[in-house]
Amino acid sequence: MIIQISTDHNITGSEKFNSELAELVTRELSHFSGHLTRVEMYLADENGNKAGPGDKRCTLEARMEGRPLMAVTSHANTYEQAVSGALHKLKSSLDKVMGRLKEH
Repeated sequence: MIIQISTDHNITGSEKFNSELAELVTRELSHFSGHLTRVEMYLADENGNKAGPGDKRCTLEARMEGRPLMAVTSHANTYEQAVSGALHKLKSSLDKVMGRLKEH
């Protein structure tokens, strides 16, 4: 599974930051790793330098072999909350897809 992390121009990311996020994604999606070919994470601060509720956004796109692209988005007050929310949504979506595949 390939994990790619991108941030907007309002976020100063580092190699350590990206590595920690990639490890988190790998750990959280390990149950699905045999079916996922690629996961892309996009982090953004929608208000830039201004503070505001729910202005941190995490979008996750997952590509499964032979399946259409799946995408989820979560908004929160912190990046950690946004990432956690998006991972929760993605795992729920993947569980549904895997359940449907097992039924057939």
